[in-house]
Amino acid sequence: PKTDIVFLKVHKSASSTVMNILFRFGETHNLTFAFPIGGGNQLFYPQHFLAKFVQGFSPQSSRRFNILCHHMRFLQPEVQKVVSSSAIYFSILRNPVQLMESSFAYYKGASAFSHVGSLEEFLSQPYHYYNPRSSDRHYARNLMTFDFGFNPDGDVSAGRVRLMLQAIEASFDLLLISEYFEESMVLLKETLCWDLDSVVSFPLNIRDSSTKSQLSDTIVEKIKEWNRLDWEIYTHFNRTFWERIETDIGREQMAREVRALRERQAELARTCLQGTGSVAPKDIKDSSLRPLQHGSARILGYNLKQGLDEETELMCRRLVTPELQYSSALYKRQFPQKAP
Repeated sequence: PKTDIVFLKVHKSASSTVMNILFRFGETHNLTFAFPIGGGNQLFYPQHFLAKFVQGFSPQSSRRFNILCHHMRFLQPEVQKVVSSSAIYFSILRNPVQLMESSFAYYKGASAFSHVGSLEEFLSQPYHYYNPRSSDRHYARNLMTFDFGFNPDGDVSAGRVRLMLQAIEASFDLLLISEYFEESMVLLKETLCWDLDSVVSFPLNIRDSSTKSQLSDTIVEKIKEWNRLDWEIYTHFNRTFWERIETDIGREQMAREVRALRERQAELARTCLQGTGSVAPKDIKDSSLRPLQHGSARILGYNLKQGLDEETELMCRRLVTPELQYSSALYKRQFPQKAP
C-alpha cells in the first residue's frame, strides 16, 4: 500500500469525504500528516502553499510527512519540500455548474455574493458584484482553477488552456470526478494498492436537498461561460478519467468493483447507523458528530447505533466524524504537547 500521498482538496467536490478516507487510513497505519501550524484546517488558504505553513517543518531537517490533504492553493515546488519524492498526487473535480451553485450557498458571505439575492441575479451582471481584486473572489469564479494555483481571471485562449492542462497533468498522478464517486474510489484503491474497506465511506459535509436550487438551461450556460477555465479542466479530465478506467480496469471489472463497494457500504450503514442514513443537524444526538454549519447550506450528519462493541464503535465513529473534529483529534495525537 502507498503511504505517501498529496491530495489537493478542491472546494465543494466531495473532498471532505475523501479527506475522511485519508484520515482513517493515516490513523490506522500510524502515518504523519502535514498539518497547518497551530492545527487549523487550512494551510493559510487562499495564499499559495508554502512549506513553512506546516507544523513541524524545518528547512534544516530532512523530515517528510506522509499525507498532505488540508485545503491549500497548490504550488508544487513548496509541496515537494514536505513530502517524499515518491508521493502520489491526486485531486477530485466537480462539474463547474453544480460547483458554482454549491459555492453560492456555502459562501454567501463572500464579497461577490453578499449583496445579491440569487445566482441568477449575480450572473445577469457579474462584474457589477465581482471584483477581481478582492481577496475572496475565487469563491465566485473558476474555483478549481484557483485551487490548482492558476489565475481565475486568466485569459481563456486555447494556448493558455493547453498549458494549464499540461501543467496539471505533469503534477498529478490521478484526477477523480465527484459525479462518479464510486468509480473514483475504485480507481483510487487501485492506484494506491489499498483494500476495499480503506475506500468505503459515508458522504460527509453534504447539504440538505431543500437548500439546493434548480438551474434553468440559460443559467447553466452562463455558469459554464463565467467559469470557462474550470469547464475546460473538468471536461478534459472527465474524458481522461474514463480512458484510464478503460485501459487500467475495464468497464466490466469496474461495474463489479462498484457493486462490491456499494454492498460493503450498505453493510456498514446497517452496522453503524441509526435509521437509514444522514439526518438534519438538529437531529444529531452526539454533539461531537455535528458538522460545522456554513452559509445558507444545512449540513447533514449521522447518528451511531447504541450498544456497539468497542472496536465496532471506533470503526463506525471514524466513518462519520466531521472533518474539523477528526482533524483536531489527529493533530492532538501527532503533537500531544500543543493544544490547537
